[in-house]
This record gives sequence, C-alpha cells and structure tokens, in this order.
Amino acid sequence: LEILGRGTPGFVGADLQNLVNEAALLAARRDAQRVAHIDFERAKDKVLLGAERRSLVMTDEDKRITAYHEAGHALVAMLTPGSDPVHKVTIIPRGMALGVTQTLPAEDRYNLTRDQILAMIKHAMGGRAAEELVFKHLSTGASNDLQQATRLARQIPGRGRQLPEVAAARPFHRALHTPGSAVVRREREVP
Repeated sequence: LEILGRGTPGFVGADLQNLVNEAALLAARRDAQRVAHIDFERAKDKVLLGAERRSLVMTDEDKRITAYHEAGHALVAMLTPGSDPVHKVTIIPRGMALGVTQTLPAEDRYNLTRDQILAMIKHAMGGRAAEELVFKHLSTGASNDLQQATRLARQIPGRGRQLPEVAAARPFHRALHTPGSAVVRREREVP
C-alpha cells in the first residue's frame, strides 16, 4: 500500500474509491478471489494515464523511437542525483501517450528545491536527448516533455537568469508550435 500511496499523490476519497473499484474489476476479470497489488497497479495506470489503446497500430519504427525515448527518460532519472527513483517504464500506448516513464518520490513533498526541479527538468528532457543521440533527429513525442520542462523551469526559485537547459529547448518548442508545423497540422486534424 505504501508504493500505491506514493503513486497517487493528491487523490481524494472519490479518486481512491474509483481506483479500488477499478482494481476489483480487474481482479474479477482474472477470476481471482482477492485483489492483488498488480490489480491496483493496473487500475492506477488506467485512472492516471487512461485506458490502454490496444487498437492503436504503431509501426516498428515508431515503437523503436518510443522505446529509446522512454529509455532516455529512465536513464537520466537513474543517473541524476536528487531525481526520484524510477518506478515503471512502458511503451504501451495509454491515453495520449505512446509510452510513460514513471518516477515515485520517496516521501511526500510540499516544496521543491532548485536542485530537485533541475533534476525533474533533466528527466523530462532525457527522452529528447536519447532520440537525438540514437536517431540524429527529434520526433513530435518530445513536445509534451518540452512543455513539462518549461512549466518546471518557471517554478525555479530566484529564476532571474536564463537557464541553459531552457534556452536550448526554446527553438525546438517554437518550431513545433508555429503555424504550418506538423504538430499544429496534426492537432487540427484530430477531432
């Protein structure tokens, strides 16, 4: 239960009830007599990330890019001092994500230090870095990571000066979201 609790920060009673109900349904589908930890983990993924998109057909190249992207997040999180420990890495599409690298804080936090935020920014940019190293190009999968890194950078205490990590990400973020870019065209096409 401790791991489950660390993975559900901010959940209120109704959220926990939804989680327990979903876990019970998953256990029933397995014909289990009891709800197991794996049922809660799968229920948490469904509640937080959305249902698995089994109908999504990805090319082998998309799977490969996603795998390296998520591995980049995981490696950076594991190798960055002060980063939260990696809990789970998956390339199973859920919700809008093609893959997820989930970290869990060791304890509840109500404030973040500059070093903790920088570790989170590095983790967010790890997927992008892996894509650049392996494929020598970037995919649109990194756009959400850039938004997350930018949001985190704005929380840094005493951020009067420009951070090199954020400055490096700006041109790519602008290119993705300018009129006529592939991301903007795709966003318009998706209902």
